[in-house]
Amino acid sequence: MKAIVLTQPGGVENLQLTTVEKPKVARDGVLIRVKAISINPVDWKTRKGTGVYGRLKELNPLIIGWDVSGVVESVGEDVVAFKPGDEVFGMINFPGHGQAYAEYVAAPAHHLALKPANISHEEAAAATLAALTAWQVLVTYGNVQAGQKVLIHAAAGGVGHYGVQIAKYLGANVIGTSSAAKKAMVMDLGADEHIDYTTQKFEELVQDADLVFDTVGGENFVRSLDAVKPHGWVISIPSGMSGDIEAQAKAKGVNARAMLVESNGKDMQILAGLLANGKMKSLINSVYPFEQMGAAHIELEQGRATGKIIVKL
Repeated sequence: MKAIVLTQPGGVENLQLTTVEKPKVARDGVLIRVKAISINPVDWKTRKGTGVYGRLKELNPLIIGWDVSGVVESVGEDVVAFKPGDEVFGMINFPGHGQAYAEYVAAPAHHLALKPANISHEEAAAATLAALTAWQVLVTYGNVQAGQKVLIHAAAGGVGHYGVQIAKYLGANVIGTSSAAKKAMVMDLGADEHIDYTTQKFEELVQDADLVFDTVGGENFVRSLDAVKPHGWVISIPSGMSGDIEAQAKAKGVNARAMLVESNGKDMQILAGLLANGKMKSLINSVYPFEQMGAAHIELEQGRATGKIIVKL
């Protein structure tokens, strides 16, 4: 099969299109013929030697990527939830070796859900790592309840645009940050209020959020501590926790934590339901052919995409 192998950490020239053996399926696994792949910041960070590269660097061939949508080719003998011909999607083995940059991917059945019939493979692949991250931050860790106030940074971005929709589905009062050019889009996703981060300081406009969902990291994580009410939460996905942030959060009487998404088929099934009934939709910024994975990485790394970048097979 065709696959894109990371030969060594560095530039996109290290993503080499080659031919490798088709993967074998475990007893509890599913072999997927991939139709669409979604890429995320962790992809280019791992390609450059950060991200989760440290966990994977000894593997050969090293095939990165985690988000797929496709058609079941075969199933392991213990699998009853899926059969050949089913359309499925999911985030595979994150934060381990997903091996998604390939024509075929072997996935644990419990990382997958059936793709809703009303959406494309591109829309399904988009709603994997990014949508799972939003769900797990807001529900698993944040326990967001109806009527609470939720501030979501980069609300038009890959994770943020799902965050707005999920928070609204949960009944929250949603505030989204983006540039002014993306305000209409953020409001259309369901936000109740918008903050233009280029001209306004969000921490001066919001000090009583129940939860701040930080998709930006760095200084933004620290500033977000001023936007949450006492005993509220700031949950960041790009930045790890430091002793300094922990001390500042404690001094302000608020809670802060970093979060890393994990593969979870039950969560995927919930997201599939939201996609099927129109409560959530995928925004797709651009679609590249498989052979142009490097160009897709370059665009994603620029950090200006609205919604998701997809690679199609």
